[in-house]
Amino acid sequence: MDTSESSSTEPQTAAAEKAEKAEEARRPRRGWRRWAMDTRPLRIPAYRRLWSSTIVTAVGSQLTAVAVPKQIYDITGSSAWVGAASLAGLLPLIVFALWGGAVADTMDRRKLLLITNSGIAVTSVLFWLQAVSGLDSVAVLMVLLAVRQAFWGLNAPARNASIARLVPEDQLPAASALGSTVMQTGQVVGPLLAGVLIPVIGLPELYLVDALALCVTVWAVYRLPSLPPLASALARRAGVREIVAGFRYISAHKVLLLSFLADIIAMVFGMPRALFPQLASQTYAPYGEGLALGLLFAAIPIGAVVGGLFSGTFSRARRHGWMVIGAVVAWGAAITGFGLSDSLWLAVLFLAVAGVADMVSMVFRGAILLSAATDEMRGRMQGVFTVVVAGGPRLADVLHGTAGSAFGARTAVVGGGLLVVTVMLSLAFAVPALRRYRI
Repeated sequence: MDTSESSSTEPQTAAAEKAEKAEEARRPRRGWRRWAMDTRPLRIPAYRRLWSSTIVTAVGSQLTAVAVPKQIYDITGSSAWVGAASLAGLLPLIVFALWGGAVADTMDRRKLLLITNSGIAVTSVLFWLQAVSGLDSVAVLMVLLAVRQAFWGLNAPARNASIARLVPEDQLPAASALGSTVMQTGQVVGPLLAGVLIPVIGLPELYLVDALALCVTVWAVYRLPSLPPLASALARRAGVREIVAGFRYISAHKVLLLSFLADIIAMVFGMPRALFPQLASQTYAPYGEGLALGLLFAAIPIGAVVGGLFSGTFSRARRHGWMVIGAVVAWGAAITGFGLSDSLWLAVLFLAVAGVADMVSMVFRGAILLSAATDEMRGRMQGVFTVVVAGGPRLADVLHGTAGSAFGARTAVVGGGLLVVTVMLSLAFAVPALRRYRI
């Protein structure tokens, strides 16, 4: 056979195979696969490595998230110190997430991920060293927590902004669903695993397990392709001017601004977790306060995981704006139903439905941020997104705690849920940019 003929047919065969795979991806899925999670992004090796590293981070970070407050409470015997430690980590997260978004737009995102994941791993080792040495210093714990949150603030924008460089635009909702499901699963599995491991291996070793797990994350990130900034971003430096430019960009692009406002509306008005202890001890006390409290805290993450596992039902939708609006309204309605529920099991069901709605909202808000923003702005958009996600629930804790004390827990929950529905619908119809957005 003529070798020149053979070599000429090879590119044609490869092109045909590629076209066949593309056609297969466009075909509607049949049977149960229509409902199951869309895993097409996992066929892309680079995204698969990034997603795999997220699995390890999601569970491992929760081990430290449990160990730090537990150790502080063991040292002080005071919940006030536990709360103070949470606030100590919030300010570095906000500052470095905003700066980290600007950095992610001006340097190789793979390199930034390597640096920040290594930094988080080092802090986990330092957490372990202070625990095994018996230092018992709250000040040291708070400093280490602040440093860890600073690294996380630098890491998150680069990680999220990288996704749009790894997967096609039509697969962004699916990629967002895969990542969000892993993170929500970590919030359920991580604390449960920590509770099982502490009596077996001891609290200090939780930090060490997290550090070892982060080594796997660093290796997965190392194998990513280089993700340098585009040519238009090469001459920029990450500073206050670039951060301010990011906020100007948001204000000039209504769909981005509205996607942030949608999350703020849902979380600030409609996240009632600060009232869970009061509801568990009063409204649901006949079921057992401990059982009620555990179920209330677990219900939303479990609902989000279920929503992620069945994200094939919605991840291929093209009207991203309407999906966000509908999800936020559904969240508000579910929270209202939760506030009206006398039965613990009905309350848990409503919270689980709210978790599904939250997953849908996360998927499409994430997809909008990646598709509506240019690559040179994606890091800064993800930095703002990190701040909104971290700050919204904390503001909700203050608002709901105050309203619960003044008007009663159930009244505060119902009022918050109705506010979410009313404000979101009013905003959607007053400013049409979000409901018109589609890919």
